[in-house]
Amino acid sequence: MNIFAPQPLPTWRRAVLKVGSSLLAGDGGLDPVHARGLAGFIAASRAQGREVVLVSSGAVAVGRGRIGAAGNGIVQRQALAALGQASLMGFWQVLFEAPVAQVLLTHDDLRNRRRYLNARTALQELLRLGAQPIVNENDTVAVDELKLGDNDNLAAAVASLVEADLLLIATDIAGLYSGHPQRDVDARPIERVDVVSPEVLAMAGGAGTLGTGGMRTKLEAASKASAAGIATALFCGRDAATVDALGENVLHGTLIAAHGSRISARKQWLRHSPASGAIRVDDGAKVALLRGASLLPGGVRHVEGDFRRGDVVDVRAGDGTLLARGQAQYNAGESTRIAGHHSRDIEAILGFRYDEAMIHRDDLVLLQHTDPRKEASS
Repeated sequence: MNIFAPQPLPTWRRAVLKVGSSLLAGDGGLDPVHARGLAGFIAASRAQGREVVLVSSGAVAVGRGRIGAAGNGIVQRQALAALGQASLMGFWQVLFEAPVAQVLLTHDDLRNRRRYLNARTALQELLRLGAQPIVNENDTVAVDELKLGDNDNLAAAVASLVEADLLLIATDIAGLYSGHPQRDVDARPIERVDVVSPEVLAMAGGAGTLGTGGMRTKLEAASKASAAGIATALFCGRDAATVDALGENVLHGTLIAAHGSRISARKQWLRHSPASGAIRVDDGAKVALLRGASLLPGGVRHVEGDFRRGDVVDVRAGDGTLLARGQAQYNAGESTRIAGHHSRDIEAILGFRYDEAMIHRDDLVLLQHTDPRKEASS
């Protein structure tokens, strides 16, 4: 029996549902015992006029089961993902009346603005056509430095991508506990989290044996969704009654609240885009940034990485604290040359000038601030 008390789900019209490998894996393949109920929830939601984008793990696991391959290196996982993707889509298609549509994404698709917009347009059109989108990371082509790493964080990125109202993460336990429920006799269920603080993260355990994520990655994903104005519900996908209750807008699990209003689609993209480099700033620039100013070259002390103009870069304080993320107006070499100089000197140094700012405030999202509502109105 689920010991998490029932609570209402937030109002939603579009949701992203993430299902992990541990809920799908069977004896050398995929087992529909838990997936069937989740597919039923999606079908019932569609009948109510709602939309659900499914983020499904399992390709690597089923690929491994098909040929019994050992090893977990990047090359092995790329090959196993290629072997398993078709079977994964076929597995889900049997459970849906609607046609399923496979969408494979990488970090590059979320980092490149044009590809990001193309992916969003494609997903929205699939929903309009009545298809069932199924998203997974493109493990076959992804390498370590371009991987999202786990489908929990992918699901949070997709939730922002499609402007979802709710992120649903199906787990193999009932929700978040104050400690490991199988090791800590005093562990208690945490039914609501307002802010994913370091103390909350400390409650999380490690990864499971089949998946790449654990409760910590789920909380990290929920934190990202929360910052984009999207609530997250963690629930046990193995419990049929819990899954059925979702169809009645009732959650038996953990709800991570959203923070304030939605930030703009561009700010969402910047927040979840992987950085190609970093710019370190002095204390004066830090104060100006947190007040909503653009990043001028005079406050820049150091440039890291090899990024191009238009790439997303992190902005860090002198001690390394992450302050913001934005699109660079100048590439790494140009940024290094103008760092510490006045904006009026840019043309004299480079022979040209794109902008007086290294990152314009319209292309910047703050990651260190006290009131998330300030960012929504910026």
